Amino acid sequence: MNYPRLLAACLAIVPGAVARAQGVLDASEEQKIAELLKESGAPSVSVAIVEHGSLVYAKAFGNAALSPVRAADASTRYFVGSVSKQFTAAAILLAAEDGKLSLEDRVSKYYPELTRAGDITLRQLLAHSSGYEDFAPQDYSIPEWAHPTTPDAVIRAWAQKPLDFEPGTRWQYSNTNYVLAARILEKATGESLIPFLKRRIFDPLGMTTATDGYLDRRPSDAVPYTRYALGPSRPATPEAPGWYYGAAQLAMTPSDLARWDIAVLRHRILSEKSFGDFTGEVRLGNGDLTHYALGLHLDDMDRIPRVSHSGEVSGFLTENAIFPTRDAAVIVCTNEDSVFVFETIANQVSRWLLEPETRVAAEVPPAELKQVGSILDGLRHGRIDRTLLTPNANFYFSDIALGDIRTSLGPLGAVKSIERTLERQRGGMTFRRYHAQLGKGSLDITVYLTPQGRYEQFLVAQDL
Repeated sequence: MNYPRLLAACLAIVPGAVARAQGVLDASEEQKIAELLKESGAPSVSVAIVEHGSLVYAKAFGNAALSPVRAADASTRYFVGSVSKQFTAAAILLAAEDGKLSLEDRVSKYYPELTRAGDITLRQLLAHSSGYEDFAPQDYSIPEWAHPTTPDAVIRAWAQKPLDFEPGTRWQYSNTNYVLAARILEKATGESLIPFLKRRIFDPLGMTTATDGYLDRRPSDAVPYTRYALGPSRPATPEAPGWYYGAAQLAMTPSDLARWDIAVLRHRILSEKSFGDFTGEVRLGNGDLTHYALGLHLDDMDRIPRVSHSGEVSGFLTENAIFPTRDAAVIVCTNEDSVFVFETIANQVSRWLLEPETRVAAEVPPAELKQVGSILDGLRHGRIDRTLLTPNANFYFSDIALGDIRTSLGPLGAVKSIERTLERQRGGMTFRRYHAQLGKGSLDITVYLTPQGRYEQFLVAQDL
């Protein structure tokens, strides 16, 4: 899939491509986010939405700190973790435009002493195909990270080890690549990374809160938390300065990250050639796909192309998702690292924004839910009201089917609640999906309703 062309094409999309008028969430959707946050136990989430070149929504839910309690708001900064990598990649592309370096430069030009330095290119560092071992694969903070270090110390310790694989033959995520890439930028330009980013990206885009969060901590920042299994939120131990340099050290508000996403959607900052390198999928030597560009994951959500990256450092998780064909982006940050509510909310908000037909009405008619619950309860006892069904559905509910349904659902107990989770049109009918909570488990129900209100389908499946 040609992602640079998709990003270019987004500018030609008709204004109605994102059907919702401005990406402001309504009261029921905000309530859903608040409920998800409460259910997760995380202290806060902060959400920003981009639509048609503008920041149209920014709001935080929950608390930036728990003791003493301090509410989060749209001006609260979060560490964005590995979302930082795309900024390092963009900085290197800008330096290439200036003639200071090339993506095809060998590592040996800057660090000849490193393992296989003459066989590894700067592009392979940015694409995670170098073979250098990741110094930070753990998803928790280890004792070593509590002590300050330097990027060169990290490079010496990990990029002088034997390679994990031959350069260009595999894709394997490695923070070491980006620490090394950042130092190469600095050697080539004579300028430190953060001042370079501030001068070339942050200031031009008005990203006033973006900086190295480890060296510029602020009392108003979100406090990092962690948890053990399903235990309470506890203060997380931040990494010391120096570890994530170039790989995951940036902090900013979701709104400032949104300003960067707008620049990506509008092809600002980078030249078109650089933009092609930035967003173009890198292939391995044998032609295999990596689904990765330079600091960017490439995939789709429900067949809608997505250019994204998540981020994690101690106490923080971030999802940054750009949808080029819809001229939109969604950012979600949280200040707890052991619960993945940030991803759930990012996907939910994205679907609200991009697929309005999947939105659940603020008020689902109680009679609708009552009827679905009644049918499900009847099936638990091997019964169904055939007057509610089309001939095809009546054929489906054979004696064998009813027997199997009764035997498998009966032990789950009575229906406690029914929630409609999706609605769309297909085949001249209304398709709906429901989540049913029973006494001893939950179920997924999918139905098709004819215009006459009869069920063409009522399928019950295990909720996974």
